[in-house]
Amino acid sequence: MTSTTLPGTARTSPVLTPYDVGLPVLRVVLGAIMVVHGTQKLFMWFDGGGIKGTGGFFSKAGYPAGEVMATIAGLTETLGGLGLILGLVTPLAAAGIVGVMINAISVKWVGSVIGQEGIEFEALIVAAAATLALTGPGRLAVDHYLPVLRNHRLIHGVLALALAVVLAVIVLLIRD
Repeated sequence: MTSTTLPGTARTSPVLTPYDVGLPVLRVVLGAIMVVHGTQKLFMWFDGGGIKGTGGFFSKAGYPAGEVMATIAGLTETLGGLGLILGLVTPLAAAGIVGVMINAISVKWVGSVIGQEGIEFEALIVAAAATLALTGPGRLAVDHYLPVLRNHRLIHGVLALALAVVLAVIVLLIRD
């Protein structure tokens, strides 16, 4: 039996699209940046402060239990970054990054967007992570092989980002 395609109808193509190539580039670069930042907090890698040093920073920034918060932030950045690199539970991985960056922006922001005291780097990370949460990882990702996430739906990204914002606000509310 032969299959015919009607004019004007689309067929699923095995050919890679620009999205299939571009989204993994964004995922891998953003994921690697976040893994570096997370492992700085957790293991003192890449000249990081480790749990103790980062915990002291968190305490000075007004967070209770600074070392616990440093551990949570480090794990979120590391695991979220690895999730993005692999394209594994991408909406949640990206949302975790958004939540951490909301807190980073609130700590760092002194009214300037550009420069040493600016938040442009953090804002770019939020935008990139939110983009991945909303678009999904593309076909070259582990999610593509998971039944629930194979066909990314916008609602997955929206719900993950809503969860990130709610949790980030809760953390900000417990900050002095």
